[in-house]
Amino acid sequence: MTNRLQQLTDFLAENPNDPFLNYALATEHLKLGHTEEALGYYEKLIDNHPDYVGTYYHLGKLYETLGRREEAIGVYEKGMHSARIKRDIHALSELQAAYHAATGIDDDDE
Repeated sequence: MTNRLQQLTDFLAENPNDPFLNYALATEHLKLGHTEEALGYYEKLIDNHPDYVGTYYHLGKLYETLGRREEAIGVYEKGMHSARIKRDIHALSELQAAYHAATGIDDDDE
């Protein structure tokens, strides 16, 4: 286990409900090629912290990478909803772009 991964794991043991630590662990696992572990952390974040908007984009992209396009589209839709509620325009824009790419919808089609 890398030093960073171990540190994050230790921090999470002390604060298991911290969404940022879960997100950081998911991202670190993904960086190291631990796809299943990353997927588990991202999915847990969506379930336990649906207002942590940054997760939706990364989980959707991971689903796309795994060939799970329909699940990715669903995650993007939920993320856009969450971003609207939080009024996070930047996240909403990124999620809309990912959604449009995944569905093949252009802005001109709307």
